[in-house]
Amino acid sequence: MATCASKGGCPSDYVAFSAALVSMILLLLKATLPYMIHKIPRSKGSSFWLVAIQVIASLNLLLSIVMALNFLKFRKRHWWRSCYLWAVWIEGPLGFGLLLSCRITQIFQLYYIFVKRRLPPIRSYIFLLLILLPWIAVAAFIQLRKPLNDQCHLGTLCIILVMGLHALYVVALIAFAGALHHVEFRFHELKDLWRGILVSSASIGVWVAAYVVNEVREDISWLEIASRFLLLVMTSVLVLAFFSFSISQPLVSLMSLKKKDQKEYKTMSQALGIHDSGILLQRESTSILDPNEPLEKLLLNRRFHQSFMEFADSCLAGESVYFYDEVQHFDKIPIQDSVRRIYMARHIIEKYIAAGAPMEVNISHRIRQEILSTNDLSHTDLFKNALGELMQLMKLNLAKDYWSSMYFMKLEEDIRMRAVDLEMEHVSGWNFSPRLSSVHCSDDPFQHEHSPRNSGCHNHDSELR
Repeated sequence: MATCASKGGCPSDYVAFSAALVSMILLLLKATLPYMIHKIPRSKGSSFWLVAIQVIASLNLLLSIVMALNFLKFRKRHWWRSCYLWAVWIEGPLGFGLLLSCRITQIFQLYYIFVKRRLPPIRSYIFLLLILLPWIAVAAFIQLRKPLNDQCHLGTLCIILVMGLHALYVVALIAFAGALHHVEFRFHELKDLWRGILVSSASIGVWVAAYVVNEVREDISWLEIASRFLLLVMTSVLVLAFFSFSISQPLVSLMSLKKKDQKEYKTMSQALGIHDSGILLQRESTSILDPNEPLEKLLLNRRFHQSFMEFADSCLAGESVYFYDEVQHFDKIPIQDSVRRIYMARHIIEKYIAAGAPMEVNISHRIRQEILSTNDLSHTDLFKNALGELMQLMKLNLAKDYWSSMYFMKLEEDIRMRAVDLEMEHVSGWNFSPRLSSVHCSDDPFQHEHSPRNSGCHNHDSELR
């Protein structure tokens, strides 16, 4: 036992290492499966890379404890097994420090968005670097002082310094959580945040006890083995507790991995309980559409809306129509329900407005900055000017080409045939639907896929971009 206590490889070490390995696998599955199963487009903003950095930091934290405390038995001492590499830099600035710094950054965003009702005044990556500086300073101080022994144990003063820094960041989490306690979150962010704080506090308590035991009674082998076993197990619990949900992407966290629940929350509007009723006309029009009618009125017709959206997608300009739909859902939320309006506004900004957004719309720089610098994310006119610009572009470009496209011809034919069916049903009392077309599929021009070349749309890339 004395040998494995100093060189590693005890049975309990492999049990703890197995638990850490399972935690790593579960962490990676939690981070990747929703994107693989539900085909969610990867965001280019902080909502994605903050989560990705937390995954890397969690893996660093687990691996640093395994390497620094000799959970695995190596025959020779190599330079890459240095205590200062694993126990100082990878465990601190690149592990626990980076993990909590990312979470503080996310809570900082929530505070500004839901309490201040505006986007954070400082970029997320700049804020992350600023709050990570104390970890870098402490790691550099320990590197210069060289206080570690052969078993990667610190002295009493350094233990107080390091554990005090760990506790300081947990206190920062508690402070931000207290500032958010009155916000009625829709996706249980606050409840899960407190759970992460409690687990991290308990983990720090165990770490302090384990380090003190190692420093005071290094001569007791079983005590050293038990203390490092608790260290790794509690770290695994901490990692899993922090990633029981995704605080920056609530829509992703709601998506179930079960096939029967895959369509439950397909869009943010569905997750927020906003239905299409009242946005699109439920009754199908049997009159021929008039191109002279305003586009805003035509888009309320469900069949025209679907046909026009398919045409816009074929022209690679569908983001304008999708943005129009999202803004309609945003406007439908009651003004007094500020939390749901902020959720929807943040979703629209991240998806359509922010630079590099997955479906970034073509609006003027002035209008874009007005939205990004707004003082009230729940304001009724937040997207009014942007929607006005996009509607004008659609009228001048997409709508003009749509009336001569195969999509409109198909819609017009469907409406005409529907009107005939209804008239015959009214006269004879018989229901002839569904119809059987006398035209063979191979001869029917409406059965073919319409590419941008033959659908009647022009290349608007130069006009819309």
